[in-house]
Amino acid sequence: MFKILLQNKKLVWYLAKDDLKKRFAGSNLGIIWAFVQPVITVLLYWFVFEKGLHASASNLRTGVTVPFVLHLMAGLVPWFYFQEAVSGGTNVLLEYSYLVKKVVFQIDTLPFVKVISALFTHLFFVLFMVVLFWLMGYTPDLYTLQIVYYSFAMVCFTVGLVYLSGSTMVFFRDVGQLVNILLQVGVWATPIMWTIEGLSNMPKWLIVILQMNPMYYIVYGYRDSLINKIGFWEHPFVTAWFWGVTLVLYFLGTGVFKKLRTHFADVL
Repeated sequence: MFKILLQNKKLVWYLAKDDLKKRFAGSNLGIIWAFVQPVITVLLYWFVFEKGLHASASNLRTGVTVPFVLHLMAGLVPWFYFQEAVSGGTNVLLEYSYLVKKVVFQIDTLPFVKVISALFTHLFFVLFMVVLFWLMGYTPDLYTLQIVYYSFAMVCFTVGLVYLSGSTMVFFRDVGQLVNILLQVGVWATPIMWTIEGLSNMPKWLIVILQMNPMYYIVYGYRDSLINKIGFWEHPFVTAWFWGVTLVLYFLGTGVFKKLRTHFADVL
């Protein structure tokens, strides 16, 4: 799969850039809308939780207290990427059906188009987030570089999921609605607006289930990199679980994709 991607890297790069541009084609502000909506979402959550509900962010593991807007951004920035990549990747074969029907085109590369396209805005928000942390007294250091690792880990997890959802979407259009529902549930099942340490009164089995969510690893990784200054090697069991799930999902997703690939053109 990665060999095919390398062989077609120029085409994938072109399609990814074009995908970002055409989403906002015809609007006066163009690509600026890609950044406006996430910023508005962050401001809305910040206003509701910090100003309306007087929420605060204190990590009981480390005793670190941080302004809620920083705590919130460290969770929302990776989630924005995940949500955009999965939503777009689920529909990628339908959107590019004209390429799927071309015999000479390597359709195996199409899921990567959405994964890479979503990276453009993600990289901007990562930079914006680091600068904001810096301005508020959290100077970047070596731990901050872990964001590169956690972003790579998130991309790997997303790729397998996109191959699975995108290939099944061709045959079962209800998959798109199911993915949207799971994303709506996922944003609350992931510790973005809350922390796992604040759930001490909940049943232990439920806490364990929440920790099994792969995006739990990513969100806490961003916070460990920017706020808590904890290395990913300091929680080896969670790291091993995440990469185990990612590998299983990748082989499952690409396996289903390869098995169904010959029928894509007929159905589309």
